[in-house]
Amino acid sequence: MTIVHDALEAKQNDEYRKALSELLFQLADDDFITAYRGSEWLGLAPHIEEDIAYSSINQDTMGHAAIYYQLLEQLGFGPADALAHSRPVHERKNAIILEEVNGPGTYLEEPRYDWAFTVVRNYFYDLYKKIKLESLKNSSYEPLAQAAVKINMEQYYHLMHWETWFRQLTLSGGEAKTRMVRAIEKVWEDFEGVLTFGAVGGELAKHGLIEGEELLKKRFYSKIKLIFEQVQLPEPAPSGMKSGNGRNGEHTEDLKSALEVLSEVYRSDPSAVW
Repeated sequence: MTIVHDALEAKQNDEYRKALSELLFQLADDDFITAYRGSEWLGLAPHIEEDIAYSSINQDTMGHAAIYYQLLEQLGFGPADALAHSRPVHERKNAIILEEVNGPGTYLEEPRYDWAFTVVRNYFYDLYKKIKLESLKNSSYEPLAQAAVKINMEQYYHLMHWETWFRQLTLSGGEAKTRMVRAIEKVWEDFEGVLTFGAVGGELAKHGLIEGEELLKKRFYSKIKLIFEQVQLPEPAPSGMKSGNGRNGEHTEDLKSALEVLSEVYRSDPSAVW
C-alpha cells in the first residue's frame, strides 16, 4: 500500500482525491449531525450528571467533524466553515437515521424526546464509529490516519458511556426494557445507512483509505451479536435502509430543518468562527 503523506500529494491523483473526499464527507457529516442532535438534549437529559457528560460528548463529536472538514479544506474543497454550514441538503453524506429528530416537539417548544431512541442510536453509531476508527488508523492517507489516532482516544469513553446506558436500560425490565426494544427496532430498520459507504465503497478499499465495507460490517455484527446475548435479547436480522441512502444524497425534512438552525449564525455572518 502506498502511503500518501499530505494534501499536495493527494491532489496529484484525481482518482485518489475523489475517493478520499467522499470518505471524509461521510465521516464529517455523520459526526456533524450526530453532535447537533445530541446538543438538543442540553437541559433535557435524565439528570444533571448526564446533562454535563452528554454535552461534553457532543463537543468532542463536533470537534471530530471539524477535523474532517479541515482535512477537506486542505484538499481544496473550500473553507471548513462553509463545508459544515453552507452545503445544501442534497450534498450531505450523513446516514438518514442520524438526522432523525429526537422525538416530537422542538427544543424550544414542547420537546418530548425519546431517551431510549437516543441511547440506542448513539450506542450503535459509536460502536461502528470505533470499528471504523481502528481501521482508519492504518489509512493510506497519513493525515487521516493521524486524525483517527487522536479521535479514537476520545471515542473509547464515548462508547463506554453509551454501552453503560444500553446495558442498564435493557437489563432493567419493565417499561425501560419495553421502550429500549421498541427503540432498537426503530433504529435497526435504518441502520444499514450508517454501515454502508455507498456507491464508492470499493474505491475506498482499493486506495487503502479504509478496509472494505463487508469486513467492517462483519466486525460490527459480531460485536452486536455478543452484546445482544449479554442483555438477553434475540440476535437481530441484518439491518435495513428503510428511509433511503444518505450516502447518495437522499435525505428528509428533518435534516433540512436542522441545517437551517445550524447555519443561522453562519448565514448572518459568514466571517464568524464556528
